[in-house]
Amino acid sequence: MHLSADEMLALVNSLYWPFVRFSALFVVAPIFGARNFPVQARVLLALALAFMVRPFVEIPAGINAFSVPGMLVTVTQVFIGLTMGIILQMVFAAVVIAGQTIATSMGLGFAATVDPQNGVQVPVVSQYLLILATLIFLSLNGHLILIETLVKSFELFPVSLQPWPENLPGHVMNWISHIFSGALLLALPSVATILLVNIAFGVMTRTAPQINVFAVGFPITIVVGFIMILISLPTITPLLEGLLEDSFALSLTVLG
Repeated sequence: MHLSADEMLALVNSLYWPFVRFSALFVVAPIFGARNFPVQARVLLALALAFMVRPFVEIPAGINAFSVPGMLVTVTQVFIGLTMGIILQMVFAAVVIAGQTIATSMGLGFAATVDPQNGVQVPVVSQYLLILATLIFLSLNGHLILIETLVKSFELFPVSLQPWPENLPGHVMNWISHIFSGALLLALPSVATILLVNIAFGVMTRTAPQINVFAVGFPITIVVGFIMILISLPTITPLLEGLLEDSFALSLTVLG
């Protein structure tokens, strides 16, 4: 089949901009953006998804992907993909913050391990909560919902030179405050209990100075911390589910 230059350019444009938006999402999104997720797999997945959504995406007529207006459209697609991925990634950042807070209160702030997703050192408590959050994300079919959300974004914010929604900064600030409150709720049961234990040891030290608090209190604090994590699991799971669902909803809200 022979294609003219205009037809070839239209085909490239119809694949290029969806591919850019998917690729930008996969750079920072959980699971897809992990360091142990092969780059070649991300590129092939983004290309396959771009090919599938190509018939349903409206491509602006008269804009060449390699022209100056086309470059501006490309920057917009990158920004959309990164924004949606970062919104979801912030949920996992809340988990890391909660884990660091719990680990520090337990005295395990020095016990760190390398997070295989991001390649950085995090406390073992954060790693445990990250694994839990990842399993919840997969159990909710979050990886499929994420792709579905990005496909819907082409309807709410089509490929064009239209300006970014004016309410974006307000949504982002509200989401940041929501994430910090979520991290606080995740860490609060364990941190509050450990604080009470430390207060009890402080009272014991005043009444019986001969007790070696460092020898007795450190292992007890660790045990109490892990017990509280296990006890609070029934409340941590729905909280993480709510944060993940809110992140998907916000991804579409900022584009509307």
